Amino acid sequence: MLLYRRSKGRIGGTIRGVSVLLLSVTGRSTGLPRTVLVGYFEHDGAYLVVGSGGGAPAEPHWFRNLRQAGEATVLVADRVMAVSARVADDCERLALWNDVILVRAPFFAAYEHRSGRTVPIAVLRPR
Repeated sequence: MLLYRRSKGRIGGTIRGVSVLLLSVTGRSTGLPRTVLVGYFEHDGAYLVVGSGGGAPAEPHWFRNLRQAGEATVLVADRVMAVSARVADDCERLALWNDVILVRAPFFAAYEHRSGRTVPIAVLRPR
């Protein structure tokens, strides 16, 4: 994360061809800010983040935190933004999954298969 910050996203700004941002969200249990590197997809003026956990059977903690908080801060390259966060409902999620996520990063299908669960998508919209 330090290299991402110092290089303004030039180092560590992509993983497997997917752009990366720093997501800071309040922890559910601790109430403390938690920051993670997360792949994102720009779509319709928002940032989509996927709770795949690389195919882990449980939803990632950062996604659970985001689901509960409903807001976060993101660092995209050198831009810090407050964002509102909401989890896409089933219908919207299916459309985003097929039309955005799998089109740009088809390997996410393997993550979902391996996880054995429907992988959620959060929509982060700058405030």
